Amino acid sequence: MSVVTRFPPSPTGFMHIGNARTALFNYLYARHTDGKFLLRIEDTDRARHSEEAVLVIMNSLHWMGLTYDNDAVSQFAQKDRHTGVAKELLAKGAAYECYCTAEELEEMRESAKKEGRQSWYDRRWRDAPADAPKPDGVQPVIRIKAPIDGETTVQDEVQGEVTVKNEQIDDFIILRSDGTPTYMLAVVVDDHDMGVTHVIRGDDHLNNTFRQNVIYDALGWEKPVYAHMPLILGPDGAKLSKRHGAQSVEDLKEMGYLPEAVNNYLMRLGWSHGDDEIFSMDQAIAWFDIKDVNKSAAKFDFAKLDAVNTHYMAEADNSRLLNLLEDFAQVKMKDIHRARLEKAMDELKGRAATLKALAEDARIYLQDAPFEIDEKAQKHLDEDGKQTVAALTDILGGLDDFSAGNIEQACRDYAKTHKDGKLGKVMMPLRAALTGTDKSPSLFHAMEIIGKEETCKRLKVTFKAAQE
Repeated sequence: MSVVTRFPPSPTGFMHIGNARTALFNYLYARHTDGKFLLRIEDTDRARHSEEAVLVIMNSLHWMGLTYDNDAVSQFAQKDRHTGVAKELLAKGAAYECYCTAEELEEMRESAKKEGRQSWYDRRWRDAPADAPKPDGVQPVIRIKAPIDGETTVQDEVQGEVTVKNEQIDDFIILRSDGTPTYMLAVVVDDHDMGVTHVIRGDDHLNNTFRQNVIYDALGWEKPVYAHMPLILGPDGAKLSKRHGAQSVEDLKEMGYLPEAVNNYLMRLGWSHGDDEIFSMDQAIAWFDIKDVNKSAAKFDFAKLDAVNTHYMAEADNSRLLNLLEDFAQVKMKDIHRARLEKAMDELKGRAATLKALAEDARIYLQDAPFEIDEKAQKHLDEDGKQTVAALTDILGGLDDFSAGNIEQACRDYAKTHKDGKLGKVMMPLRAALTGTDKSPSLFHAMEIIGKEETCKRLKVTFKAAQE
């Protein structure tokens, strides 16, 4: 059997981190088995449908490097096929028309609630004779005939053997009164028509499996292999949400994480290969088996993601980081800026956990005087700080060899004669004047890269501005 997996997101917003891991695991298993990875857009909810959200999904998959092997299927476009299957089930007696009014359905819900019953629909139209009187003005829905007695067992590749009593499975709707198919029906028909062999999804869909299998059995179709993965939780054990710092692929991208780091980290959320923490996509494809996915929920840990991303930042090609930095920082680099960063990138990428951190450190190479001095930096440009800046402008401007070592020695000599040897009292106002902030990469090396002319220019401009 050739493996076919699918990723079926609903285009109603962003690409949730949990959905991203689902897509990733489906992709890995398809590639591991030389199978196919398909994309289906579950866009039947037209009220919430968004073409922009479809584009977000596709862009997220592209960013993660998850290429799918089909032209994306629109579930909404298959609605006539879904409707035809519902009528086929009705014709063969595996489904029936239900004419319950809204008031009757509400009474059933309230009664089940009082009695503590999970299944609330009382199946009153299930065996009604064809000539039974129908209420005026009620368009029927079509309900599946679910088994009433006994139990149903699903052999899940992650969860193991799962059994439920059939009395818990209601005669759910497969075709609404307006003629539109429901999610339960559409998913089964689409999976069958697309040749899906393995359904890999979150364990919040496990209950749906028992209901969807009723449709498979009624149609005599072969059921797929199921694998239901545990959810991803926040660090506090609660459902992952915006308050935890990120909840979507777009959030992670905007925070400056590299796609290979995100993939590597998401793979480790619920799956592992021995003690390996860092591995390539090719290695993951070679190693991945859905049977190795853990049953317990995984907690999203930004500290661990930072550690993984730091590794990939250090390993990244410098020219690639330059291009990413330009896009991320939304700046148009001049040739002089690019030349400076080419010299500085080895140091910068070695200390940056994210592109955001890289952009902050790279500011010293991207800006030209005059520039804004932030509030924290301003505190270091008091009268004493301004005197230091003025003195160092002359001292550094007189250096013939403007190398990091000579710059450092000049600063230390000044600190020794004017600041009781405390280099920090020299460096803080110097950093503020050169960068406009109180943070930067190694200042001596940075000054060598930007050069004596630019260094002295910044010091003079900042001193003049501070005097005004």
